[in-house]
Amino acid sequence: MFDKQQRKLKRSARLVSVLSKYGFQDLISRLNTSKKDDEQLGISADAGLYQRIRLALEELGPSFVKFGQGFSNREDLLPPDLIAELQKLQDKVETVPMDIESVVAKEFDITPSDFFLDINPQPIATASIAQVYTARLLTGEKVILKIKKPNVQAVIEDDLLLIKDLVKLIDNYSEWGKKLNLKQVVSTFEKSLLEEVSLINEKNNIHQFAINFKDNTDTHVPKVYDDFSNNNVLCMEFIEGFKITDVAALKEKNLDPVQLSEKGLKLFATQILEYGFFHADPHAGNILVQNDGKIVFIDFGAVGKIQPNDKEILENMIVGFVAKNPNRIIRNLKKMAISYDIPDDKQFEKDVSEVLEFVHSTSLQDINTQEIMNKMKDVIANNHINMPGYFYLLFKGIGLIEGVGRTINPDLDIVKTLSPYTKTIIAQRFSSRNLLKNNLSRILDFTDNLDEIPKELKSLLEKLDGNKFTVTSEIRNIDKTNQLLNRGLTNVVIAIVLAALIMASAVFLSLREPETLEIASSSFIIGLLSAVLLYRLLKKS
Repeated sequence: MFDKQQRKLKRSARLVSVLSKYGFQDLISRLNTSKKDDEQLGISADAGLYQRIRLALEELGPSFVKFGQGFSNREDLLPPDLIAELQKLQDKVETVPMDIESVVAKEFDITPSDFFLDINPQPIATASIAQVYTARLLTGEKVILKIKKPNVQAVIEDDLLLIKDLVKLIDNYSEWGKKLNLKQVVSTFEKSLLEEVSLINEKNNIHQFAINFKDNTDTHVPKVYDDFSNNNVLCMEFIEGFKITDVAALKEKNLDPVQLSEKGLKLFATQILEYGFFHADPHAGNILVQNDGKIVFIDFGAVGKIQPNDKEILENMIVGFVAKNPNRIIRNLKKMAISYDIPDDKQFEKDVSEVLEFVHSTSLQDINTQEIMNKMKDVIANNHINMPGYFYLLFKGIGLIEGVGRTINPDLDIVKTLSPYTKTIIAQRFSSRNLLKNNLSRILDFTDNLDEIPKELKSLLEKLDGNKFTVTSEIRNIDKTNQLLNRGLTNVVIAIVLAALIMASAVFLSLREPETLEIASSSFIIGLLSAVLLYRLLKKS
């Protein structure tokens, strides 16, 4: 505990030192000043302030850099000039001397020479969290050893505490800080960063991708060696390949850039729409191409995860875009949102309609996905909608993958490439199986809800049924009254269920698909139930 407090004090002292260096001694007093006050500092007062913020974040280290990078796509929260500065943030990565064989020996309690032919002591890549080395197993297989830097976990945990302190300070002394909902943003960032620093988490992510794409011939997922992997070391297959944007290598291997760009886009769409589990940082350095044309995604530390319900909502929004239906988009945006405070619903509908008009009036070849997403971000920001974290990871990922695709194929047609997915989604929505599932599900929900009649009504019915209900006025023929009430309630329930069954039957009659045994059986059962209920309803009337 004492060691942890000492670490925090040292980091706090460094934080104060760096903030002072970049002129933030007056941070608290500046937080509530107006833009007019800023302009007194010079022509580019705002730009100067934002530049100092970026420089301070870079000097404070990897956690703060990643924090700034996380905000660099939040146009819904921050002004454009600050976004532009945050997008310039780069990790200042230094290589740390490490005795790799000693690390491997300690982490797995082994003698490295018993399991490895050799381990290259020079890293082939260095990142803020880990360094990457090559090695060969006794079997001759070439592998990658990704090894976490010493003390990086402790540094990140201390940085997160400092970031939380800063957010508390901003919340306490700034109205706009409260409006940004920084506590929630930091909570999402903390979860993401701790997942990224865990190599066990990355190992599990790779395993999940391998399961999802085990039958896909367009991609290859690196093999993980579990015996030499833990929270500090990740051992996986070395990929023989080159960056997807290496045009010279593509020509040398006789690989078609157009096909590769479309293949990469489809693979990313599959991650999102089929599995709801996608690579959160698909820049060119994280996408390799093998000699046979297979695409390989690497570095699975950061992934986006979409819950099944949200995945269905996302699909509904895509259907809304295709159908040019603003109300459908608005309805599903609200369902997906964590919270919203829309000042003017009519203006909100107008904003969404304008985005749709832009999409449908632009020629397919000229559609820029990034521009569309920026317009949607503006709509979300202007209408005070707080979306879940994966939503912004999704926007970032789509922008990156489109940028990679257009680098090797400037004429990449996004709509044409992804049209099979939209057709599949729409076909699934209106398939007989899905309609049957949804209607039967609604019927089952209704019957389940019958058990949740409000206590007051249930108590009333029990009293009526047991002749325990008393009123101040005399009611004659109470038994007959009870029977009429019970019969009336029963008839109402039967009528509602019958209506639901008739609706389901109508759905089946409207289908144009070839009738299967499953559908025929379901139709027969629904028809039989409808007849029985109708007979009972008429008999009791």
